[in-house]
Amino acid sequence: MNFFLPNTKVPFRRLNQKALLLLFAHGLLFAVALFLAFFTRNEFELAWDWLTVYAVSVGGAVVLKSIIFYTLGHCHASWQRVSFGDLTALIWAATLSLLVLAAVNGTFLSTNRIPGMSRVRSSVLLLDWAATILLLGGIRTLYRSLREELRPLFSRQTARSAIIIGANQTGELIARNLMSTSMNRYYIVGFLDDDPELHGSRFAGLAVLGSIATAAQEVARCNVDDVLVQSGVLAGKKFRQLFDECTAAGATVKVIPAIDELIGKKSDANSIGLRAVEIKDLLRREPIQLDDAAIAVLVEGRTVMVTGAGGSIGSEICRQVLQFLPRKLLLVERGENALFLIEQELANDQSRPPFESFLADISDEHRMEQILSVHRPDIIFHAAAHKHVPLMEFNPAEAIKNNCFGTRLLAQMADRCNVREFVMISTDKAVNPTSVMGCSKLITERYVHAFAEESKTKFIVVRFGNVLASNGSVVPIFQEQIRRGGPVTITDPAIERYFMTIPEAAQLVLQSAAMGSGGEIFVLDMGESVKIVDLAHDLIALSGLAEEDIEIVFTGLRPGEKLYEELYFDEERRVATVHPKVFCAMHQSHNLPEIEKLFEQLKQVIDQPPEIVRARLRDLIPEYGLEKKSQRMAPVVKRMTPKSSF
Repeated sequence: MNFFLPNTKVPFRRLNQKALLLLFAHGLLFAVALFLAFFTRNEFELAWDWLTVYAVSVGGAVVLKSIIFYTLGHCHASWQRVSFGDLTALIWAATLSLLVLAAVNGTFLSTNRIPGMSRVRSSVLLLDWAATILLLGGIRTLYRSLREELRPLFSRQTARSAIIIGANQTGELIARNLMSTSMNRYYIVGFLDDDPELHGSRFAGLAVLGSIATAAQEVARCNVDDVLVQSGVLAGKKFRQLFDECTAAGATVKVIPAIDELIGKKSDANSIGLRAVEIKDLLRREPIQLDDAAIAVLVEGRTVMVTGAGGSIGSEICRQVLQFLPRKLLLVERGENALFLIEQELANDQSRPPFESFLADISDEHRMEQILSVHRPDIIFHAAAHKHVPLMEFNPAEAIKNNCFGTRLLAQMADRCNVREFVMISTDKAVNPTSVMGCSKLITERYVHAFAEESKTKFIVVRFGNVLASNGSVVPIFQEQIRRGGPVTITDPAIERYFMTIPEAAQLVLQSAAMGSGGEIFVLDMGESVKIVDLAHDLIALSGLAEEDIEIVFTGLRPGEKLYEELYFDEERRVATVHPKVFCAMHQSHNLPEIEKLFEQLKQVIDQPPEIVRARLRDLIPEYGLEKKSQRMAPVVKRMTPKSSF
């Protein structure tokens, strides 16, 4: 904040009609302020002696003060958004005017250098300073207050009425912006907040009507058009309930961006960025509190490599890592389009640390040896993997080549190049796997865990479930099906999955890396599992459609697919760590020579037909393909009877 300047980007500009009018108004107020100063100093009595002095001095005082206030930008400042900073700038301008007037008064008038003008008492100048601040500050504040109070009375017929969830700094900012816009887009009815001490009070000039639970009643009582929810205020369950109740009451629920996104925005609902509710809002959990200091110690000033850098998780890890100022970021990706997109995104930020992009396959020994030996990364986040379950069922050899042999090769190179830490991204599909993809990740988990005992490099595994809106995930598929008018296809009415957002997963991967000492398998807290059919209903509702508008068809479980995912093996112990969202899966150690023998056996069938590869995996991995009762396929039904998901 600049304490010397009011709320205007360019303090000294050409005179336009508005500035000329404000300059004239300032001049009148300066004359009134000086009159009040003389009047107060002479004990509120009119007398010719001081009136004469006032008459001959007021012109010069008004001219000097007008020049100072105009130069400092007060004739271009917005009165409708007057703030504490503007009032502070007003005090500085008045003080500067006082000093200039005092200098003129003491230097010229006391020695009669200007004929016909008399010296003004210092007490009058001080009273003039106070009167100037009170008059200009009071009138500006009164103008803003009256404008905000009276404007809604004239805009109710054309503006949309809204309630804001959350009486806090963001709520105040959004309310003032929406009510002050010249487009009259919104009339703010008031706030809802769960702090009982605020109920019945006024916040930012608006009433706090009650708790968030009363939103639907207030929508009906006040005929509210929109309910504006601040991003991050409500957890998923409460947001879901609010969305359901307010939508049923006839209101549209919209999301207000976070406070840092609002700073500097114009007072227009579109520029502010009110957005429609998204599925991540309904599934949102409590915000993650990261140990930034520990992550900074891990990353800052070091060379960090991310494999699979163009994927959903890999690209987000790149974004998160750059916030902790690495010496250099190395992006490794074999898909040229994916690498191009993340490279272009990162290049747009001129302030970020340097990065280099490498089009490379982790299974290419010569290429990876070249990258690691030249650039010597300190940390490797290994996110590269084949992840699509049905696709890998028909291409099992590719899953084994990339996920198993590619990871082993990269781990061995990390050991040879003295990499400090190697973090492998795993999946809940590795637990009691029923798919080739899950089985391949189980093998890599065990290899990395066993290799950690033989290497100076810290090897860590981070296991978690699905992420929302990742490449090829169910959410974008459902959204596209809904956009086309349906049907939405779901494999089974009972199928459930764990979900977290991509940024949340990447943040916890960094947190796990900062906590690890080597050999751990960290498991992220995924919260409660979500029924996919409920997710489909949510997406239909968020699209503004009724359940009967979109058909839901059940197709049966696909090859390798499970009804329920698991995060832990039965023999694993779930141990808490210093972070409440990260746990450690404690289990028996794995023998590296035995796992190396397993790799040799896999190599013998890698070029065989898919059915032979799958059969050999079942022979070699006892956990693979042993379905629990809960994982048996449900019968296929053609269409689901609509029911509410909220």
